[in-house]
Parts: sequence; C-alpha cells; structure tokens
Amino acid sequence: MPHPLVTQADIDAYQRDGAVMIKGLFANHVEALRAGVERNMAEPGEYAAENLKPGEGGRFFDDYCNWQRIEEFEDVIRNSAAAEVAAALMGSNRVQVFHDHVLIKEPGTSKPTPWHQDGPYYFVDGIQNVSFWSPLDPVREASLRCVAGSHRWEKPVLPTRWLSETNFYPNPDDYMPVPDPDAEGMDVREWAMEPGDAVAFNYGTLHGARGNTAGTRRRAFSLRLLGDDARYVERPGRTSPPFPGHDMVAGQVLREDWFPVIFQR
Repeated sequence: MPHPLVTQADIDAYQRDGAVMIKGLFANHVEALRAGVERNMAEPGEYAAENLKPGEGGRFFDDYCNWQRIEEFEDVIRNSAAAEVAAALMGSNRVQVFHDHVLIKEPGTSKPTPWHQDGPYYFVDGIQNVSFWSPLDPVREASLRCVAGSHRWEKPVLPTRWLSETNFYPNPDDYMPVPDPDAEGMDVREWAMEPGDAVAFNYGTLHGARGNTAGTRRRAFSLRLLGDDARYVERPGRTSPPFPGHDMVAGQVLREDWFPVIFQR
C-alpha cells in the first residue's frame, strides 16, 4: 500500500505526466524548513548564487547541497514522509538522497525561472527519480510550472546557465533547443499551493516558474531523491552540482556514504 499522502491516481499521474502535486507533504515541517532557509541565506554555501543582473528588481537567491550542515534540512529529509512518498511515486524499493536546493524570490522579483530540465545538469541517469518542490509561503502566480509528458521526450533540452544564458556543455547538437511552452501551446501544469504542499516532478520534466510580483516572499525548498535504477553517468563538462572528488565510474550506483539510503522496503 502506498503512503496515506499518495494515492494510486497520484502514482499514475506521476508516471504519465512527470509531475503531480502532493498536498501537505511537508505540512508538519514548514517552520523547520523556514528556519533552515534563514540559516542557509545567512550562511551561504559554496554554490550559492544571485540570479539577477544589475538593474533587475528584487532578489533571486538559490543554493544547494547544504543538508549535511543545516540540521533542519537533515531532520526533514530523514524524518518526513518524503522518502516513502518518493518510493511510491517512483515504483522503487529504495530511496537515496541526491541533494537539497533552496530558491528564494523576494517580493518584486519579476525574473522568471527559465524553462529547463534538471536531468542534463546532473551526473545521474535513470527514470526512477523525483524532485519535490515545496513552497514555504502561499503561492498563486509564482508557483512551479511543469510541461506534462516532457520527461518522455526523445531528446533532452539544452542546459544553460541562468545568469549568463550560455550553454552548459560544449555539445549543443546533442540537445533540443529550449522551447517556449506557452507560445507552443504545450500542456503546462501549475498549482495554487499552501506552505508544505509539494510538486513532485521527474528530473526529465521541463519546468520553470513565473517571477514573484506579489508583495510577499516566495521561499521554496526542493529535495532531489533517487530510486533503484539511478546510476552515475559521465557528462561532457562540470555538472551541477559537481560533487568534486566523488571518484565514481560510469554505471555505478551512487556511493552511499555521500548519497545515503533513507528508505528501504
């Protein structure tokens, strides 16, 4: 039986569409995550970034790979229902942590999060994976947007750098250009969400987010998890996150001392 927070309809939607909203996944952990975000912003990690150019209003901060130094994040990752819900959605017997990610859009940040797939940035391959994107503030217009079915496209979307808008790897012909889902009439899913709700989406799902033109903050916590078929894969350049010195080889299950198993059937 799946976890009480997830239904068979949710599992079917996740497999078919590559994205589904899970109500209240982190509802009991919102205050802890807010505290972790404040700590993260006060003490940024080595990958922290400001994603606005001079003259653009607001603030768009993101950072990742901090869960092992921010105790609130680690507690939520290990003790929330996220791992068990992920296993149900993925159809996986076990769940590994990949990394955490926070994305903060302060009021008046008009810049949208560019359309992208996460998978091409990562050094992991496989279809059993899930990202949870959970707002820590009510969101209406600044919610996550996902293109249904894009995780099943034959060719991945070109990964780019958000600020410089340059290509991430030197082999752009291996990728399809970044589409404009609104202009091209794609099936874009987005949800009005309360703090602690979570969108679950596949690493191959094309997604983005509108700017935050509301008068309130839009803090979001993301958690990337891996399932049974996840394997290390080599990319033609430095991945994001890079995890320097990991010493893994192509085809290897990700090393459990760095990427711990947090759920096992």
